[in-house]
Amino acid sequence: MPRGERPLDAAGGPLPEFAGKLRKLREEAGGPTYRILAERAHYSIAALSGAAGGRQLPTLAVTLAYVRACGGDEREWERIWRRTAADCATPAEEESPGSRPLAASAPYVGLAAFQQADADAFFGREKLTGRLVGHLAEKRMLVLFGPSGSGKSSVLRAGLLPRFPGRPVLLMTPGAHPLEECAIHLAARTRTPAGALVADLTADPRNLHRTLRQVLVSPPRSTDSSHPHGADSSRRTDPPLPNPPLPPDPEGELLLVVDQFEEVFTLCASPGERDAFIASLLHVAQVPESRCRVVLAVRSDFYTHCAQYPDLVERLAEAHVPVGPMTTDELRAAIVRPAARGGLTVEGALVTTLTADAQGRPGALPLLSHALLETWHRRRGNALTLAGFRAAGGFEGALAQTAEEFHTRLSDSQQELARRLFLRLVALGEGTEDTRRRVPRTELDAGPDSGFVLEQATRARLLTVDRDHVELTHEVLIGCWPRLGHWLHEDRDRLRLQRRLTEATALWESLDRDPDTLYRGLRLAVARELPRDALTAPERAFLDAGEDAEREQALRVRRRVRRLRRLVAALVVLLVCAVTAVGLALDARLTITAQRNHALALQAADASVDLRTRDRSLAVQVALAAYRLAPAAGTRDGLLSALTVRLADRSDPKDAPGPDGPSPAVHALAVTPDGRTLATSDSRRRIVLWDMRDPRRPVRLSSVGGLVDHAHSLVFGPGGRTLLGIGAEPVIHVWDTSDPRDPEFVSRTATGHRDFVYALAVGPGGRLAATGSYDGTVRLWNVADPGRPRLRSELTGHSRNVKPVAFSPDGRVLASGSDDRTVRLWDVTDPDHVTLICGFEAHRNFVDTLAYSPDGRTLVTGSDDRTARLWDVTDPRRPRPLAQLTGHIDVVNSVTFAPDGRTVVTAAEDGAVQQWDVSDPSHPHLLAQLTSPAGAVTVVRHLAARGALVTAGVDRTAHVWNTDLSSALVDACARVQGVIGRARWSHHFPGLEYLPPCAEGT
Repeated sequence: MPRGERPLDAAGGPLPEFAGKLRKLREEAGGPTYRILAERAHYSIAALSGAAGGRQLPTLAVTLAYVRACGGDEREWERIWRRTAADCATPAEEESPGSRPLAASAPYVGLAAFQQADADAFFGREKLTGRLVGHLAEKRMLVLFGPSGSGKSSVLRAGLLPRFPGRPVLLMTPGAHPLEECAIHLAARTRTPAGALVADLTADPRNLHRTLRQVLVSPPRSTDSSHPHGADSSRRTDPPLPNPPLPPDPEGELLLVVDQFEEVFTLCASPGERDAFIASLLHVAQVPESRCRVVLAVRSDFYTHCAQYPDLVERLAEAHVPVGPMTTDELRAAIVRPAARGGLTVEGALVTTLTADAQGRPGALPLLSHALLETWHRRRGNALTLAGFRAAGGFEGALAQTAEEFHTRLSDSQQELARRLFLRLVALGEGTEDTRRRVPRTELDAGPDSGFVLEQATRARLLTVDRDHVELTHEVLIGCWPRLGHWLHEDRDRLRLQRRLTEATALWESLDRDPDTLYRGLRLAVARELPRDALTAPERAFLDAGEDAEREQALRVRRRVRRLRRLVAALVVLLVCAVTAVGLALDARLTITAQRNHALALQAADASVDLRTRDRSLAVQVALAAYRLAPAAGTRDGLLSALTVRLADRSDPKDAPGPDGPSPAVHALAVTPDGRTLATSDSRRRIVLWDMRDPRRPVRLSSVGGLVDHAHSLVFGPGGRTLLGIGAEPVIHVWDTSDPRDPEFVSRTATGHRDFVYALAVGPGGRLAATGSYDGTVRLWNVADPGRPRLRSELTGHSRNVKPVAFSPDGRVLASGSDDRTVRLWDVTDPDHVTLICGFEAHRNFVDTLAYSPDGRTLVTGSDDRTARLWDVTDPRRPRPLAQLTGHIDVVNSVTFAPDGRTVVTAAEDGAVQQWDVSDPSHPHLLAQLTSPAGAVTVVRHLAARGALVTAGVDRTAHVWNTDLSSALVDACARVQGVIGRARWSHHFPGLEYLPPCAEGT
């Protein structure tokens, strides 16, 4: 049985009388329990039962929630509450003779901004006000930036304007039609109708300056031109102070103040009117004969909107003044001095509590003023006490009341949007309290209702918005707004799931919607249960893509199962037809087993590619077991891909990192002609040399500086004695690498190219170098003296960017490729008199890379059209197409011949590295297709060891590959750390006997 309510005080008084009326209302509603009332009202049981307890007056928000839950008349009860509050606010002690009179009206303005009439009660911003006054004394334009709730309007109206007594002032907010609003204010001071002024201001931005000059020298009309707009203008019961008539003053200057300037972006729907209004203000502020100073107050999250106007940006450089947070002393002045002015005192404990609560809170100033106003209603005599502050609900109570009022003003659909918005802004605690979550604005769906809810919540000081993010004004809202607490309690599990979905969606989009990051299986099934209307458009697209991928996978599985069933059916038919077919049946069974093993092996090989970045040891074992189960091209490629080694990667103790610690990002690489030494350009603007005679254990030899920026193209000269490089700046850098353990920076020479230099090549004799540039030219250089490269010739003829350049093995021909889709062959026998041998269209898109075979008879090219092509250039005057290498699904970035000239390796943006047998260049065939763990591959080169390659990718890492299967099989288990367990074996090879490939004895 629920315990009955405590009897009310028989002595009577306003509080017991008020509580008795609430209890009677509950009885008339059928006597629902307080638990039922709490579910209806979204307030706690303690808050509602305390409202009818008769010990203290509940807040208006709690009272109205109680009344709504009981079906009462909210208007009538608001009058009852205010009458009771007035009765309870009667001072408990009589004033002593000679004491200061008590304040007749509240010394605080609540949530709203201060007005000019409140100037004598505005404290704490004296330093900022003095700075603004000094700014306007020197400059004609002031733009005040600050977040919502920082007090911009208050500083302007109650701080700045009163410092200019007698100065004519025109104070306005833009509204939906800023030019019309400006015209209405001006029409009251001229004899021109407002319609004519609107036409004038629209026709020419200079007309505002002319009209203002007329205002300053013309007698004013007796008209009140105040036209308040915006959320703050309607907050008080008494009308705001109107703009005073402007007296004729030939020497005076007008202050044109535009508060809430962000309305030109949020409310004004006409770009033309917005542009004209901004142009008019800028003209007034900068015309030489102007007698007007312009002041704008803008919310800081609209800075990017202002930055869209170049003229306004130019003025912001000297006109911008930010509104910073108040110091502890300023907060104390804002609390104590208004009360002292009204003959009141503020309890020291209350001052300490308020300053501690308000310090560092975004948007805290209106909340502080509102809490003080409610405390004033509950003052004790002439003292504002901590007890009264707590009775008013403190910061939490004021904020909860504001939140409920904001929620009540929304329509049903907007309330649902608000619910989704506020839940998205809360980070659920894991064993800790929930906290606020800073959300990028791109995560929120755009729409008229969404924008309205966001704007209203910001005006209500519930949210803080900057140019890129949205967050709760303070975490206290989570605990003090019961409705939000109820939402969180009701949807906590769903919110955790949705938060994980949000993170997965962000990852998916950051990786260009990589299908490998999609939800599958159980995770997708659980995520599909989330309400669609609670998800953003990207989240819905993420789930849709996952469903499409799962359907495709299911379709493939069904097809595979159907094939297996047909084979089993055939086996049954054979058994039934004749006992003599037993042998055939056994063969069929073996075939099914082999097919199953082949399918499992291919799946395991694919899985090993994904495992490389997470568990390399497991990836190698899965790939090796797959190859042993079904030796084939697919499983071989998976094994070779799994054995890829990142250059000097500390994560693998079998690699050999340099003495400086983990390797920095690699931007370019080059290999000496003998394949034994590797040079890399790293993010520290250095060249690092590596001994690659044993590719499994690279040895860092040395490093040398000299780069202005990161080199993107490196090339060794003959014998590896010199190294040339070029970076973002069109400058050739030369190093002496004759002793790779002690390289020396030699020279830096400007190329003279007028645009980005894409490629650099050195001739076989080491005396001639070539550079290809986006300025459409090729330049030849004499590098016989590495310390003084000299320009020999400039080759023109390509109509677009020149990209790759390469010398023939005999050094007599230079090949260049271009975005004009052609390859040109040049006779460079005489570098001072270069002639064009021929030019031919090589691809259907940009030519990105090319390379000569060691015998100089074949040229291979790669292109944006996703292919590589082989050309017979035995007679360079008549190149002949031989074959096309296909298989890549993205741009081919790099091609290279093996030293023996029998194989070609291609690398592409799709992350694939393909090895081709070109023994017969007219009929090439694919030897291997490997997958890079780093994604897109930008360059590939051969090393000295058989089958060894080195690549660089867009993730700024270098990887070493072993494409020789025999040595890879020997080396595989040496890279394993711990034998694969039974559980993981069963996951990758279900139904097969446990045979770990790297266990002892296997």
